[in-house]
Amino acid sequence: MSTEHETDDEPTDESTAEPSLDGRYDPRETEPRWQDYWVDNDVFAYEESETPDADTQFTIDTPPPTVSGSLHMGHLYQFTLQDFVARFRRMTDDTVYFPFGYDDNGIASERLTERELGIRHSDFERREFQEKTRDVCADYEDAFTEDVQSLAISVDWDNTYKTIEPRVQRISQLSFLDLYEQGKEYRQRAPTIWCPDCETAISQVEQEDTEQHTTFNDIEFPLVEDGNGEADDGETLTISTTRPELLPACVSIFVHPDDDANAHLVGGTAEVPLFGQEVPIIEDERVDLETGSGVVMCCTFGDQTDIEWYQAHDLPLRIAIDESGTMTDRAGEYEGLSTTEAREAIIADLDDAGHLLESRDHHHSVQVHERCETEVEYLVTEQWYVDMLDSTDDYLEAGREMDWYPEKMFTRYKHWIEGLEWDWCISRQRDSGIPFPVWYCEDCGEPVFADREDLPVDPLSDDPPVDTCPECGGSDFEPESDVFDTWATSSLTPLINAGWDWDADTETFEFDNPELYPMNLRPQGHDIISFWLFHTVVKCYEHTGEIPFDTVMVNGMVLDENREAMSKSKGNVVSPEAVLEDFPVDATRYWAAGTSIGDDFPFKENDLEAGERLLQKLWNASKLVDQLAPGNNYEEPEDLAAIDEWLLAKLDATVGSLTEKLDTYEFSKARNELRTFFWNTFCDDYLEIAKQRNDESAAYTLVTAHRTFLKLFAPFLPHVVEEIWQAKYAEQVDAASIHTTDWPEPRGYDADLAAGETAMATIAALRSYKTDHDMALNADLDRVEVYGDVTGFESAIQQVMHVDEIAVVKDDPEISTEIADIDLDYATVGPKYGEKVGDIEGALATDEYELDGEQLRAGDVTLEASEFEVREEHTYAGEGELVETEDVAIVVQA
Repeated sequence: MSTEHETDDEPTDESTAEPSLDGRYDPRETEPRWQDYWVDNDVFAYEESETPDADTQFTIDTPPPTVSGSLHMGHLYQFTLQDFVARFRRMTDDTVYFPFGYDDNGIASERLTERELGIRHSDFERREFQEKTRDVCADYEDAFTEDVQSLAISVDWDNTYKTIEPRVQRISQLSFLDLYEQGKEYRQRAPTIWCPDCETAISQVEQEDTEQHTTFNDIEFPLVEDGNGEADDGETLTISTTRPELLPACVSIFVHPDDDANAHLVGGTAEVPLFGQEVPIIEDERVDLETGSGVVMCCTFGDQTDIEWYQAHDLPLRIAIDESGTMTDRAGEYEGLSTTEAREAIIADLDDAGHLLESRDHHHSVQVHERCETEVEYLVTEQWYVDMLDSTDDYLEAGREMDWYPEKMFTRYKHWIEGLEWDWCISRQRDSGIPFPVWYCEDCGEPVFADREDLPVDPLSDDPPVDTCPECGGSDFEPESDVFDTWATSSLTPLINAGWDWDADTETFEFDNPELYPMNLRPQGHDIISFWLFHTVVKCYEHTGEIPFDTVMVNGMVLDENREAMSKSKGNVVSPEAVLEDFPVDATRYWAAGTSIGDDFPFKENDLEAGERLLQKLWNASKLVDQLAPGNNYEEPEDLAAIDEWLLAKLDATVGSLTEKLDTYEFSKARNELRTFFWNTFCDDYLEIAKQRNDESAAYTLVTAHRTFLKLFAPFLPHVVEEIWQAKYAEQVDAASIHTTDWPEPRGYDADLAAGETAMATIAALRSYKTDHDMALNADLDRVEVYGDVTGFESAIQQVMHVDEIAVVKDDPEISTEIADIDLDYATVGPKYGEKVGDIEGALATDEYELDGEQLRAGDVTLEASEFEVREEHTYAGEGELVETEDVAIVVQA
C-alpha cells in the first residue's frame, strides 16, 4: 500500500482547520477558501533538489498569455487541461515545475496602452512609453492572476516571469547575439510583409486568410510592339486584376510558355494605362492559366509571386505604396490617397479613358495581419532575419523526435515547415518590445553589438560599447530603433524557465536550473503551432542542439453551440465570468475534461450540469461512507468478503487504466471511466450492499475505496475532494493537501471480475424486484435461481438480499418468445391500402394473420417488413417469476 508524502506544511488557516461533512456541500463558500489556502501555503511550490532526478520531476512549459483583455473560455479550457497534468504529475512524481508567464511585450501590449491611456506610442521616447506599458500591463496582469487562481490552476506563483522584465530582455538579446555569431541571422533590404495599420514588418506566421469582397477588373493594355518588334496601333492585351491601384508599380507583364494564343507577345512591350510606363512582356511558368485572361502584370509588390519574378528576372523597383498604406509620388495624381481610395479613383478613370472592359463582383481570399485584420502589403524595407529555410530538415527531424498528443498535430507542424517561403523576420518598427542591442557606424554602416555583460541595453538610451568603429575608425553611431518580434522572445520560454545565461568565466552558455531543460511537456493550442511551437524549436535547437521538450499536448478551440468561433462581432461569446456565476469551478473542470484533446468542440451546458451533479453525488456518498465507517484507520481483515475483494480488485484495474490514460493525456476517457465506476458500481451498487452490513471487511473496503476515489478525482475536482479529504483523512496523513499525497497504485487484489459483475447485476435486479413488489429490502426470498456465473459470490447475494437458497444454473432458463403486439406504419399503410386497413386491424385483433419471413399476411393483404413492426416478449413457464436485465436472468421464488 502506498505511503503519503511527508511534509512540514500543516494546515494553518483557521477557516480550513476543521472541515466537516455535515450539511450540504456549498461550492461558493468552499472553493474560494481552498484557492486561498493553496496559494497562501505554497502548496504547489517547486522544490529544487540538490541532486535532481529526471525520473522524479515533471516540467511544464506553460504558454504565456498576451494580457490585452479579460479571461475567455479558451483560457479557462487550456489552463484547466494543463492543470490536469500538473495535479496528476504532482501526485505521481516528487516535484512538478509549473510556472506562469505573461507575454507583455509587442503590438498587443502597445495597442492596449494606447487604448487605455488615450495616447500614441510615437509621442514618447521609447523608454518612457515602455514604462507606461508596464504600468498598464501590471494592472491587467494582477487581475488576470486572480482570475487564474480562481480556476484552481495549481501554478507555482513564485516562478512567474514576464517577457519584458530585465532578466528576460537579457536572455532575448543574448539569443540574438548568439544566432548572429553562428551566422544564423542577417540584416537585409528586401521585400517585406508589411502591415500598413500597425506600420511594421510582420512575419509569414502572423498572416491569416480572410474572405473579402472586391471587384475583378478586366483592363485593356495597349501593345507597343510584339515579340517580333512589330507595332500594331490597334492591338491590345487584357489583364485581369483585383488591385488596379498597383498599376503605377507595374514593371512587367508575364505569359505562360504553354500559352500559344499569347506566345507572339513574348519579347514585346506594352503600355500601362493611365500611367504610361512601357513594360516588357516575359514568359514564366508561374503564370496561372486558369485565372483571368492568362496574361498577368507584375508589380513591385502585390504578392509573393511578384517578389519571385522581381528576383528571378532582375526587374526594376517601383514603390507606389508607403509604410502607412498611402500612395506615393509614383502614383502621380493619386499621391496621398489610401489604397482603397486610389483603387476606386483609378477604376473610375480607367472607365472614362476606355481602358476598363469589365468590372465584376468578386470574393477572394486575401492575407491580413492577424493582430488587426488589415490587408498586408509587400514593401522593400531593411529588416533583421533568422535564416530558417536552410535548416527545415533539422526542424522536421526535431519534430519527429517529440511525442505528439494527439499524433495528428505533427502533420500541421510538418505542413507549416514544408510551406515556408520566407526566413523569419524578427524586427518590428514599434516601441513596445525588446530592443536590438546594435548600433551602426554612420560612416561605413558596420554594425556594433553590445557586450554580453552589459545586457540588457537600449541603443536609443545607452552608448555603444566602443568609441570608434572597428571597421573604419568612425566615431559616430546610429542606434538601431527596431525591437524584436514578440515571438522572438516568447520562443525562448524553455530557456527562460531553466535560467539560460552566458557564463563569462567558462565562456559558455549555462543553465541556472539544468534539471529543467529540456522540459517534459509543451501544452498549447493548435492555432499557434506555427507561431510558438515552431519558433521555440528553431530558437532552442539552434542554441542548445537539443529539442526543447519531450512531449507536445495540443488542445482545440472552444466554439459556440453552433460550432462557430466565438467573437464579439458575432455576439456569441460565452465568458468564464458568466459560466462561473452559475456553476462551480469543479463543474467547469468536469466540462473541460469532456473532449478529446486537439478537437474543437461546441460549448454546451449539459456537461456543466452533469459535473455539478457529480459533486453532490461525491459529497453525499462521502457522508454515507463516514456514517458506515466512521473515522479513517481500518486495518485489512484476514478474510475479506468476496464482494469486497471484488470491488477492490476492480478498483485496482481502474487505477491502472486511469493512470495509463492520464499518462497519455486521454482526459475524457479517464473522466468517463472514473465517473461510471464511482457512480454506478460504487454508489448505486456497492453502497447499497454496505448499508446492510456491519463488519470489518465492509468498513475497510469502504474507507480504502473512498480514499482512492478522492485521489483519482483530485486532478478533475480539486476543491470538493480537498474538503472531503481534510474532513475525514487529514489527521491521519502528514500532508498539507490531498494534492501533495501519492497517486494510488494497484494493491494487488485478485478476484473474478466478470463473476463479480454478474453478482452485482443480480443484486441490482433483486432490489428492483423487491421495489416493484412493494417489499422491504430486508424481506426474505425463499429461492433464487441465477442463470449466470456468480461463482464465489453466492453468499454475498444471499446475505445482502436475504435469500434463503440460491442456485447457480448453467443452462438458459426455459423461456419462450411470444408476439405481444404488431404495430402498423400507418403513414405507409393508410395511403397504400385505404379501406382495407380496417380488415388488416381486424385480422390482427383476432390473431387471424400469418407471419412468413419478413412478410405479414392479414385480411387478404400482404405487408412488407417496412410496413409493420413485431413486438415480442419473453414468458417463463416454470415456477417463480423471471426477472431479466441486460446482464443476467434470474428466477425468484418469494
